[in-house]
Amino acid sequence: MTAPVYCALVHHPVRDKTGSVVTTAVTNLDVHDLARSARTHGLAGYFVVTPITAQRAIVERIIEHWTGGRGKIRVPSRSEAIALVRPCASMADAIAAITAEAGAPRVVATAANSQERPTVSFQDERETLAHTSQPTLLVFGTGHGLAAELLDDVDALLEPVRGRDGYNHLSVRAAFAIILDRLLGVR
Repeated sequence: MTAPVYCALVHHPVRDKTGSVVTTAVTNLDVHDLARSARTHGLAGYFVVTPITAQRAIVERIIEHWTGGRGKIRVPSRSEAIALVRPCASMADAIAAITAEAGAPRVVATAANSQERPTVSFQDERETLAHTSQPTLLVFGTGHGLAAELLDDVDALLEPVRGRDGYNHLSVRAAFAIILDRLLGVR
């Protein structure tokens, strides 16, 4: 059995189109769609990282509706996926929760633009995930990507998802699904 894999969707610190560090808004679609992909690929948890208390409260309401409210009765399979969602204020909080649950995680970030940093291939990371006994946290950014301050502290940076002609502006939902399939999908 392999070690647990978690994911985090980071809303701060991320970059805007000018490169400034900002906080982005949580979206209902991201909460739902990433949870469904996370459940499909057997992730142990999905952290929605935002320092904004009101945004975390929205995530809590979504969780409550789908795991204990009418949503659970209406769409039980979505309830199972949404149960993976955990709102938290910071990456440090997500790492602390994983550490308490499964041990200190390897932190592997994703980026559409590697920002001239060394990257690891999907195949190499797939091999690592298959053989490591250490939990892994896969980190995805919103906005225009993760801020440099966060990337400076990761253990590895995955190569970008590349299209045929170099165009690379996927939604985080699409990139998340592609990356999870490449790393954890059945072959």
